[in-house]
Amino acid sequence: MPDSAQPAPTAASTDPAALAVMQGFPPPAEKTVRVSDSTSWRFPNTRWSFSHQRELGPSAAIRRGPAAAAALPYGLREDLDAVRFVTQDGRAMTWGESIDENFTDGLVVLHRGTVVYETYRGALGPHTPHLAMSVTKSFAGLLAAILAHEGAIDPAALVTTYVPELADTAFGDSTVRHVMDMTTGVRYREDYVDPDAEVRFYGVAAGWSRPPPGYAGPTTIFDFLRTLKKQGEHGEAFAYKTCNTEVLGWIAQRVAGKPFAELVSERIWQKLGVEEDGYVMVDGTGFALCGAGLNVTTRDLARFGEMMRLGGVAGGQQIVPKAVVDDIAGGARTEDFAKAGYVTLPGWSYRNQWWVSHNRFGAYSARGIHGQVCYVAPGAEMVIARFASHPTAANGNGPLDRVSLPAYEAIAAHLTSAR
Repeated sequence: MPDSAQPAPTAASTDPAALAVMQGFPPPAEKTVRVSDSTSWRFPNTRWSFSHQRELGPSAAIRRGPAAAAALPYGLREDLDAVRFVTQDGRAMTWGESIDENFTDGLVVLHRGTVVYETYRGALGPHTPHLAMSVTKSFAGLLAAILAHEGAIDPAALVTTYVPELADTAFGDSTVRHVMDMTTGVRYREDYVDPDAEVRFYGVAAGWSRPPPGYAGPTTIFDFLRTLKKQGEHGEAFAYKTCNTEVLGWIAQRVAGKPFAELVSERIWQKLGVEEDGYVMVDGTGFALCGAGLNVTTRDLARFGEMMRLGGVAGGQQIVPKAVVDDIAGGARTEDFAKAGYVTLPGWSYRNQWWVSHNRFGAYSARGIHGQVCYVAPGAEMVIARFASHPTAANGNGPLDRVSLPAYEAIAAHLTSAR
């Protein structure tokens, strides 16, 4: 290695406390994180900013309500760190090593509803909400699926049945089901390193990204969605595109007559027995980022996953219809999913904004860039909630999946064999 080469960043070398990020009153200029100059999205600043979104931009509260929190039983195990597995690229690793490898901020493992593993790193603590990124999509998909189960939304209907404003866009001839399962033929590149990709301008409209010089485009999510055009036919292939979730969120909010934060609070959060309020980031007009803006604690995300594992039940109450959970867990057409080219996700599918593995544990998950996940494995009676700030954004076809997916299966197998 040449003397000028810099060592690869590690969890230890990028710890925000050790680096004194945002410490002091005020912090030094070189340690200050802002949205306005995009420093909040630069690694390693993200190791602080992902746990402090509310200080950086507007948000709407997701109230937990007046009920007491449901106790989480604890039975912490000392054997999990030593569980061994082989990554998808052939490296031998232990569960404990994978925690640092993935730049984990917080992680909770539940087995049969009991916390068997819990850790916090960097700027995150047990009572601090963390940005969930696209885990938010699974909340939006779940709400839409509930409304469909109740008959308020018809998945076979055209999107314009509910949002006629999209008639002259890519979604004009799309059905709600195409949006729910991300099989629309919309031109939208989910490329996080391409400055000209549509996801970049979604970020500008959402208020997350600084607009480029001379920008005269949309500055709200609703206005952004009205600019999107078709690239292919609907219903032919899965393609992961955040704009689909924002359309679905628009439909759900319009049909219910309530904003996303209130829907999550009333339909889910107040019934789960969570410990903390959550919140969702909003655009300049106060509307939620339904595709990426959720912030909750690690323990409460684990509670959410446990409710899903139990068929929609929490605290003896049916929060989500079991038929909705079963539909998600059953997945969609694997042939459609395969066309997306995720080499790290062979045999998977995508249903109602959830990623479905079809593996031996029947696992399905809510996933977000930089390592966010709620992994539900009914066959192992296990739930994993993880927040992270990995320097690489994408999960699929990248280092996160190559390490995380074998790690999850190894822990599931270990817990199952210990029964």
